[in-house]
Amino acid sequence: MIETLIKELGEGVGVALPDVRVTGDDPVLPSVFPVGAAAAACAGAATAAVAAYWRPVAPPEALVDVRHAAVAFQSERHFQADGENFDVWAPLSGDYRADDGWVKLHCNFDHHRDAALRALGLPAGATKEDVARACESRTALDVEEAVTREGGCAGAMRSRAGWLTHPQARVIAEQPLVGLTRLPDSSGESGSPGISRASSGERPLSGVRVLDLTRVIAGPVAARTLAAHGAEVLRVGAAHLPEVPGLVVETAFGKRSCHIDLCSEPEALRDLVRQADVVIQAYRPGALNARGFGPADLAAMRPGIVCVDISAYGSRGPWGGRRGFDSLVQMVCGIAHENGDGSRPAPLPAQALDHGSGFLTAFGAVAALLRRRAEGGSWHVEVSLARTAKWLDDLGRVDGAGVPQPSADGLLATMPSAFGTLTYVRPPGLIAGAEPYWASPPPRQGEHPAEWATATGRG
Repeated sequence: MIETLIKELGEGVGVALPDVRVTGDDPVLPSVFPVGAAAAACAGAATAAVAAYWRPVAPPEALVDVRHAAVAFQSERHFQADGENFDVWAPLSGDYRADDGWVKLHCNFDHHRDAALRALGLPAGATKEDVARACESRTALDVEEAVTREGGCAGAMRSRAGWLTHPQARVIAEQPLVGLTRLPDSSGESGSPGISRASSGERPLSGVRVLDLTRVIAGPVAARTLAAHGAEVLRVGAAHLPEVPGLVVETAFGKRSCHIDLCSEPEALRDLVRQADVVIQAYRPGALNARGFGPADLAAMRPGIVCVDISAYGSRGPWGGRRGFDSLVQMVCGIAHENGDGSRPAPLPAQALDHGSGFLTAFGAVAALLRRRAEGGSWHVEVSLARTAKWLDDLGRVDGAGVPQPSADGLLATMPSAFGTLTYVRPPGLIAGAEPYWASPPPRQGEHPAEWATATGRG
């Protein structure tokens, strides 16, 4: 099944992937959804695409292990600094009983917390108990809409059947899992880094420059995956943007980090784009377009660019501009309802929509580099958490409700860093002759200048 899924992913983006050897099987995580198979397929497709990019004539063997992929989908749970785990959830984030069901509030960022409190008519400093009482007197959909109108993030628990009747679900069903299109009237060289070095022994993505304009979790996982195969990844944040402690470190292996304020320093980002191969962004749909950094703008700055957009619900339809996170998408699309007994939310045993979308994004980016090498042009990749959820739903069900959590034995490594000694899950997926690894520990935010580290540009 998993090998077939990987082949189908390649066909969906118009690239021929080499065979991937799969070890292990589902169920490997406690869920009725085949999360292990999905994890192995996503990681396996990314690995196969990298192998094809590195050795286009005779790609080396690629391998993915189901347990390793599943544990990688839980990477933040295993991450430690000096033996201490990170709590990634803010006090007010969580599930709340409403008058007619359940609603989840995502309050990890202060401005989202404040929006939720405004929507519920509560003062700053309100407690979780205050929020619970406010939600109990309102319907779940009322809370969802009120919080959304205030600029916050919430999701009412729906059944699968309930979600399938929603207008946004119908729009999502019409979209490809990994959208890959050539940008109109784009040009660009057909050559790309890696071709001239295909037999030099360098890492598979050596010479590929990736701008990471993302936070929490799918985008950072995508860029981290590319870094594991040798891409130069520069993460661009800003001092005023909030981050989730722990996650911002755990997803930053192998990257450099700089700060750019787009309000006052847009030219600094343009300079980086002009020398980049891939730009990954996960701002709310339309946000960067309004600042002159949409796909068409990027292609004009750097013909041959690969633009990657990650969103919660896609860029089209009534929810096309809605903010969202993995846990909320699980609630609204029926996963949290079906994964338990329906009486209260039961999330997946991993942030599978985030991690799945992250590996699919990395896969899409490399697939675009393959298409660019063969056809030239600039390319646009689109991935959404809700479309990944539909794909997972379409994979069927497994008898995994009582399966124990998988062991991480043999899958962890340690690395010294500015944050202490870090324990982390090694990147899944193997390529013969080029095992993925992160060459550097997570940097401090904004530690590096807004410039590329390598002296020369594209190959």
